[in-house]
Amino acid sequence: MDSSASSTGSSTGNARTTRRMRSGAVALGGMGLLAAALVACGSSDEPDKRCADRATLEKLNTKECKSGGRGSYYYGGTVTKNKVSGGSFDKSAVTRGGIGGSHKSSSGG
Repeated sequence: MDSSASSTGSSTGNARTTRRMRSGAVALGGMGLLAAALVACGSSDEPDKRCADRATLEKLNTKECKSGGRGSYYYGGTVTKNKVSGGSFDKSAVTRGGIGGSHKSSSGG
C-alpha cells in the first residue's frame, strides 16, 4: 500500500511540473509573438512625416500640406513645443532607423 501511495505522490508532482512548463512555454511563445509584431511594425523604410511651415518650422495640420496649403511635409525628426527639428523637408535625406536599420542625417556647417 505504501508503494501505491508513493507512486501517486510522484505522479502528482510530475503533473504539476508539466503544468508549470506548459504555462512557461505559453508565456515565452506569447513574448516571441509580441516581439515579432513590434519588429514588423517598426521595419518600414518610410520615414515619419508631418506637416510643417518651412519658414517657422511650426507643426501644422496635415490639410495644410494638401491642395495648395502653406505647409510642406517634414520627414523624420521630432516635435517639441509645436516646432519640428532633427529631420528634413527633403525625404531622401532621411531614412527610418527601425530595429537593426540605419539612420542618416546631415548637418550644416
